[in-house]
Amino acid sequence: MGGYLTTHVLDTARGCPAQGLKIELFRIEGERRTHLKTLVTNDDGRTDEQILPTDAFRTGVYELVFHAGAYLDAIGTPPEAPRFLDVIPLRFGMSEASHYHVPLLLSPFGYSTYRGS
Repeated sequence: MGGYLTTHVLDTARGCPAQGLKIELFRIEGERRTHLKTLVTNDDGRTDEQILPTDAFRTGVYELVFHAGAYLDAIGTPPEAPRFLDVIPLRFGMSEASHYHVPLLLSPFGYSTYRGS
């Protein structure tokens, strides 16, 4: 079985999936940061396709960038200037060809992540 990458974004303040949240994927090689893909979460807070499918999977260091501020603005969260959370970068390593699931639990003032299944 080859490796692949997925995510799931949950809005813990509203108790629902975070629909319409922009996510970018970058590959990190030394000082080089290469943009690979931009996706948007669906009604379930997931992406319609794997973030990094098996045919594109390589071990290494990656970064998911979650555009939380734009999502919070779009759902009508009272604005702040500047917003406490705007862009959330998560840098992580994938060392073997397996399923990497990186969920994000999000609220206007905090977030949590972990390696899921």
